[in-house]
Amino acid sequence: MTERASVLSVRGLSVRFLMPGGRRVAAVTDAHFDVAAGECLALIGESGCGKSVLASALLGLLPGNARTAGSALLGELDLLAADERTLARTVRGRLIGLVPQSPAAHLTPVRTVRSQLEETVAAHTAVRGRAALREAAEAAAERAAFPVDHLDHHPHELSGGLAQRAATALALVGEAPLLLADEPTTGLDRDLVDRTVDELRRHVDNRAGGENRALLMITHDLAAAERIADRIAVMYAGRIVELADAREFFGAPGPRHPYSRGLLDALPDRAFTPIPGLPPELGALPGGCAFAARCERATDSCATLPPLSGTVACHHPHAALTEAADRA
Repeated sequence: MTERASVLSVRGLSVRFLMPGGRRVAAVTDAHFDVAAGECLALIGESGCGKSVLASALLGLLPGNARTAGSALLGELDLLAADERTLARTVRGRLIGLVPQSPAAHLTPVRTVRSQLEETVAAHTAVRGRAALREAAEAAAERAAFPVDHLDHHPHELSGGLAQRAATALALVGEAPLLLADEPTTGLDRDLVDRTVDELRRHVDNRAGGENRALLMITHDLAAAERIADRIAVMYAGRIVELADAREFFGAPGPRHPYSRGLLDALPDRAFTPIPGLPPELGALPGGCAFAARCERATDSCATLPPLSGTVACHHPHAALTEAADRA
């Protein structure tokens, strides 16, 4: 099988926040991953682990006290090195379609959802003419399960779930090679979660200009990730600690990193056992494995930082698929 080209290639991405008094907060540390054409990569982890900071770094939306390192290549463009003009005119909405974590902040409050959809269609597609724009806007709304009879409402008239669907409809317009969905199922019931992630998957699978799109989905909803993801990236305390095939992650032999296992074991339809303790503060990370204090497999060797060796950053990972098969 021919290996698919990467739409997004991230190498050594780190984000530090400079705080008063000279303190530094390590929000993201040395992230390495690719998202291939036609692929959905789900980035998962507990709240506060750095997932949304990573997304903001890719879009150039970090606050002024942030400092980045590494590279994030979207085609030949390094997103981390791009200036604001390039990001505003070329990247956001054109090369990267965004489903934001806080949709109300991304919707224009004084304009109806319909007018915002029609403007987005006009800006990112070849559709022209009032009737055609109206039809295209309604089609985009339907794809995101946004009710057509609410299109003439303003954002403040929408519930949180409707605002989320409006933002999703805007992101699905156009042919951006990368779709970045940051908690796209917030405020939705289970049926709408399934419909939303299925539509995101269809959007990626539909070929645009002869090339597949790619999806980077940031989520705490493991059921949604299992439903549509090809691969899983697990983040803990600002570091990616595991990259895995989604079928092997959710099936057999399961995750290799103890933290990843803990995330699955905490699900109601599994062991329903929470991970003990709390994550460390990002401004006071230990010198070794950040998960060691919560890990039943920890030993003295965990006082040193484990590198991401292959697909897992752990001194004592669970068995890989080939190792499990050898013992069977």
